Amino acid sequence: MLAVAILGSSMAFIDGTAVNVALPALQSSLKASLLEVQWVVESYTLFLGALLLTCGSLGDLFGPRKIFTFGVVLFAAASAWCGVSPDVHQLILARSVQGIGASMLVPNSLALLSVSFSRKDLGVAIGIWSGATSITSALGPVLGGWLAQHASWRWVFAINVPIAFVVFVLALWRIPNSAPKAGRAPIDWTGTALATVGLGGLVYGLLQSSWLIGLCGLVALIGFVVAQSRERAPMLPLTLFRSSDFSGTSLLTFFLYGALSGALFFLPLDLVKVQGYGETAAGLALLPLILLMAFLSRWSARLLDWLDARILLIVGPLIVAAGFGLLAVPGLGGSYWTTFFPAVMVLGFGMAATVAPLTTTVMRSVDQSRAGIASGVNNALSRIAGLLSIALFGLLLKAVFDRHYAAANLGASAREIELQWSLLGAGGSELAVKQSFVAGFRAVMWLSTALCVASALTSMAFIKKARK
Repeated sequence: MLAVAILGSSMAFIDGTAVNVALPALQSSLKASLLEVQWVVESYTLFLGALLLTCGSLGDLFGPRKIFTFGVVLFAAASAWCGVSPDVHQLILARSVQGIGASMLVPNSLALLSVSFSRKDLGVAIGIWSGATSITSALGPVLGGWLAQHASWRWVFAINVPIAFVVFVLALWRIPNSAPKAGRAPIDWTGTALATVGLGGLVYGLLQSSWLIGLCGLVALIGFVVAQSRERAPMLPLTLFRSSDFSGTSLLTFFLYGALSGALFFLPLDLVKVQGYGETAAGLALLPLILLMAFLSRWSARLLDWLDARILLIVGPLIVAAGFGLLAVPGLGGSYWTTFFPAVMVLGFGMAATVAPLTTTVMRSVDQSRAGIASGVNNALSRIAGLLSIALFGLLLKAVFDRHYAAANLGASAREIELQWSLLGAGGSELAVKQSFVAGFRAVMWLSTALCVASALTSMAFIKKARK
């Protein structure tokens, strides 16, 4: 049971860390623009974030094993499609299907544990699941970088197929098909459709500079909120936000994970395309961050015995903000140990100090009977934050790149600037292009810093001090 839950959810988690490091190789191989590379990530995150709550409800309605195993098959088929995609447009479509499969895997892997272990053993099982998935997520960037550099970026997707086969066989062989929950409310398909259309329209509008479609997406999201307030069994119960602690942790999650997801999308591109790192080295460069998050989270959880969670949720994001500020310092060249390593270490300490108190506060902010949906909403918010931040950060980086290149090359036309932007994706080596990208990257890091400061201020404003 543990092997199935760990391997199944790890496929989705690894895709979130390994693919980013393989993006530079993917971009060069398919001759894709940075905008198209953004869609490779955004299409996956869009369907994962929008369908996460719905697929968790499907598991309650039909039994978690059925939805989980279907998700495994869908994820494997989509991974194989990603691996053989002849162009970036097919890859984007395949990644969309992969995101749908991942939305079935993530919530139902935990649901399988909850229906298979006794109340006494469940805490230990979830602890093992959490530790194992953290380690596999840590290996993701290294594995993705090594495969992209020494084999092909296609193997980053294809490696999911044999893992999925093992998970599928184990699931059918060893996991009983649990009965659906009695009296379960019907699926909120209206909310699901509005959320997907709204997020998709908003992201498309931002990435493609199509403000009409972006406005339509925003209207759909407003319609989603209205529909949730009237739905008898909403996918997002708005009553959860009556809790000041839940509202505060939701905003904190949105700002913090928006900063982290957006920054970690562009960092590998900076390391490989501008700084000249190999893909394996770029993956290893991120390893301290994920290892610190994995192994120090238990330490920060123990701090809750002596410190109020509110304190950690103020200090932790401020440490993360300092890490992003340090990432804005390096220019071109320099040793990793004096440029990016200090920043990555500070980021790791800050995130490790934040994750456990954040999860604990979310779970304590609502009644125990609603802890599951509260955790699901918080997880979905972190995915949606990453979805929107990558689009927004891309707009900022491109705007600063254009302005910086135009200032460095007086009289450069808009067409020439676009050409130089595309040359970066093809491995262009012109110094002015790289310097312009670094200027845009610094702007992105300062925006991430501001979002983390906003997270700390949110904790101060909304999260209450715990009663002694």
